[in-house]
Amino acid sequence: MAFSGPSNVLGEALRPCCFEPVTGFFRDGYCRTGPGDYGLHTVCVEVTAEFLAYSRAQGNDLSTPMPQYEFPGLVPGDRWCLCVTRWKAALEAGMAPRVLLSSTHISALEFVEREDLQRHAVPEEL
Repeated sequence: MAFSGPSNVLGEALRPCCFEPVTGFFRDGYCRTGPGDYGLHTVCVEVTAEFLAYSRAQGNDLSTPMPQYEFPGLVPGDRWCLCVTRWKAALEAGMAPRVLLSSTHISALEFVEREDLQRHAVPEEL
């Protein structure tokens, strides 16, 4: 079936990552990218307490709300569009959070292997 719009890493239409909290570089719920998205917020993840602690230790505090950036602060179980290079660094450190393949933008494959994403897929997507 033909579709328009961005693709996910499965080669299908990109599905939303999360609307509560609303995520994405464009704050539209999708892990899509475009001009100005220097972080490439393309990987839809489900965060854990361990990942949030790891991220904070790396200088990227995802737990503390920052209303000026429309950022509510994340809690375990939240889904969020993470920068692909941050996910790759977490992978290399053994701390990668689970990934929603259907909601991860195809451009993530320019930085990480599909097999690595699949190994970290949210169970219902396997």
